[in-house]
Amino acid sequence: MTPSDGGKSIQPRIVVLISGSGTNLQALIDSATAADYPGRIVGVGSNRPDAGGLERAQRAGIETFVIDHTQYDNRESFDAALIRKLEKLTPDLVVLAGFMRILTDDLVRYFRGRLINIHPSILPNYQGLKTHARALEAGDTVHGTSVHFVTEELDGGPIIAQAEVPVLENDTDQTLGARVQAREHVLYPIIVRWFCEGRINLGPDDEVLFDGEPIPAILTLPADVYQ
Repeated sequence: MTPSDGGKSIQPRIVVLISGSGTNLQALIDSATAADYPGRIVGVGSNRPDAGGLERAQRAGIETFVIDHTQYDNRESFDAALIRKLEKLTPDLVVLAGFMRILTDDLVRYFRGRLINIHPSILPNYQGLKTHARALEAGDTVHGTSVHFVTEELDGGPIIAQAEVPVLENDTDQTLGARVQAREHVLYPIIVRWFCEGRINLGPDDEVLFDGEPIPAILTLPADVYQ
């Protein structure tokens, strides 16, 4: 349930950070149009002025902003500017949706428990880039995507949920990536909704709490969710 003030529901405020076309952003925007949606996307930001996802947000009437990383001398000054902007938007949740920046420890600690990311692999496999090609090169039979809280370790924060896809015999990194992305478009809105409903939290020892209890194993949504 969302918090309330004098009987009036207060929707958690969501800011989404992107670097590219924003297909996961679009899935989140579409999900947020539901009448019973428990949160509100109040801003979409990018480190790239030409990110196509900014137009998606503008069409949906969502405030957008750009903090161009090429205008900063180092990661620390860029992240300091990003923190200042995010502070003005007062987010309850910051969602990384294809935000291609390695964040500094200061920013990660500042938003601890309010910062989540989606990564195109079954973590801890294939942290970093080119995950689909690496899965094919390794001969994997299963690939997928993971949603996790962000910590100081790159793609290494506590995992909230994962979704698997089979690797087909004739797959290329493009075809495999397309199927993984389709799973992302379903998985991420579910996790964001759960966070806004207060069902998911990051515990004091970096454990994922679901309905107030540590999850005994990583949540894996059943295949019929995607039908």
